[in-house]
Amino acid sequence: MLNSYLENKLAEKEILLMTHIVLGYPSFDDSLRIIETMVEAGVDLMELQIPFSEPTADGPVIARANQRSLEDGATVAACLNLAENAARTFDIPFLLMGYYNILYQYGLGQFVAAMKGNGLQGAIFPDIPPEEGQEYLETMQENGLAPIMIFSPTTSAERMRYIDSVAAGFIYCVARKGVTGAETSFTHELGDYLKKCRENTRLPLALGFGIKERSDIEFLKGKADIAVIGSQAMRVMEKDGIEAVGGFIRGLR
Repeated sequence: MLNSYLENKLAEKEILLMTHIVLGYPSFDDSLRIIETMVEAGVDLMELQIPFSEPTADGPVIARANQRSLEDGATVAACLNLAENAARTFDIPFLLMGYYNILYQYGLGQFVAAMKGNGLQGAIFPDIPPEEGQEYLETMQENGLAPIMIFSPTTSAERMRYIDSVAAGFIYCVARKGVTGAETSFTHELGDYLKKCRENTRLPLALGFGIKERSDIEFLKGKADIAVIGSQAMRVMEKDGIEAVGGFIRGLR
């Protein structure tokens, strides 16, 4: 389902926008308001993060949001309920993002079944290497859900092809080494990296880590298919409120 949605959308738009939020931050009610604001502003799909105590791929902005959400009592069950509400209310694909310990503690089969039952279309778990995630990959496939896999600038072409063989939906290309939210240089080196990614997958490419403004999106046109916006949208929300996020998203187009 996610594959056909992306194919149809990319026939209409040169590049798609995917946003990232941390569920339960600043609150669960606010999370739903942020989702509604982003959808109304024209995002094409969304990544909903289940907060975790050690979010190793995330920079300080998103890590702080994880901690605040957990301190306020966020649970996996509450996150799944809000994700279901979003998926049933808004006509775009929603993906879950999290870390493997969440799956382990909840129960892999139970978690994936809940995702399917809640109308979600895939998941991003950056700390599950495909070599060690066979059960996860098989369970996702059996339930018709997309396991989004990751390329990084240090991934070899051979490994990219292997990752592509087990992925679905799209490939999440990390723009640089390190964590989310830091500076990314939108230069020919990034273009060369995306060219390498394109040559070694059959799937659309999403580029995340460090996208902050319209010029970044313009740079990515023709090089990637999906631009991922996370930390910067959160900074806008924290500084100017939820309503300002809509103007920020519209300004990226």
